[in-house]
Amino acid sequence: MSPLRVGVLAYPGCFASEVFGVPDLLAMATHVAAAHGSAQPAYEASVISPRRRVVASGGSVLDVSAVRPVDVLVVPGFELSPTLDLDATLASLGPETASIRSQAASGTAVVSICVGAFLVAEAGLLDGREATTSWLFADRFARRYPDVRLRPDSLVMTDRGVTTTAAFSAMYDFALQFIRRHDGPHVARSTARIALVDDARSTQAPYVDPALVPTAGREFSRSVKRWLDQNLAAPYDLPALAQEFHVSTRTVLRRFGDEAGETPLAYLHKARVRRARHLLETTDRTVASIAREVGYRDPGAFSGIFVRHTGQRPREYRERFHPRGGHHGAA
Repeated sequence: MSPLRVGVLAYPGCFASEVFGVPDLLAMATHVAAAHGSAQPAYEASVISPRRRVVASGGSVLDVSAVRPVDVLVVPGFELSPTLDLDATLASLGPETASIRSQAASGTAVVSICVGAFLVAEAGLLDGREATTSWLFADRFARRYPDVRLRPDSLVMTDRGVTTTAAFSAMYDFALQFIRRHDGPHVARSTARIALVDDARSTQAPYVDPALVPTAGREFSRSVKRWLDQNLAAPYDLPALAQEFHVSTRTVLRRFGDEAGETPLAYLHKARVRRARHLLETTDRTVASIAREVGYRDPGAFSGIFVRHTGQRPREYRERFHPRGGHHGAA
């Protein structure tokens, strides 16, 4: 069988590490497969572009080949800073979106890394599809592309030949899934161990920091969130909350929902989990005492809510993110 042709679409301002991350892991998998008896390379990777010269983020000049037919097209992300004019940036990448559209029309599987999803969406490939992207820019993405069924907790999402991934290191989650599908679980597992890459992640939820998500133009909801943050351990009381802000309960729910896209109670659960995550990462206190501090009298109920928001039980989260892992006296 001929090797799978994997083309990475390079463009001005793209992250150079995301250009080479997937091909590098595929190269490692090729060596692993050869050590287990594979007769020929499974992948043929190249960096392609509709431009003759590409300068990536950080000033790195990339050697590129002309766009040509490939089996899989990988679209890396770019530096999406708060001051970036996204409209102008995407408009300047018209040749790239045309290439993505053309490759997809010819049957090529398209994969975006991180905010490369913006380019794939600009090409019109994500309308009506499930997709994911970096949690930090998920809200911005959802507002810009309302016809995309965004799944912001997902690490890797594939829908009818188009794959999107979460931020940066999720390119390795995709690559390992890809290797597992084409070379089998043993090669994927060995490649992950050699590269020190986690092959057991299923969600980006544990890494989300709501404090970093932009909230411009949402004064009422910001004030409510601040009050809830200051009263995490108190029982949720909607009438008391409404009285605090001199409005009706209906107004609280409507204004907060319009600005934040959720209920105050849903935000309170997220805030409590955020605080619990910090305590699990930085202290040796028992899970039960942490649950009480953030407002849950029943450790079982706390554990259930924690799993719903992070995909992990409190003890599992501590083992992953506490500096000493499981080597402490937490109950």
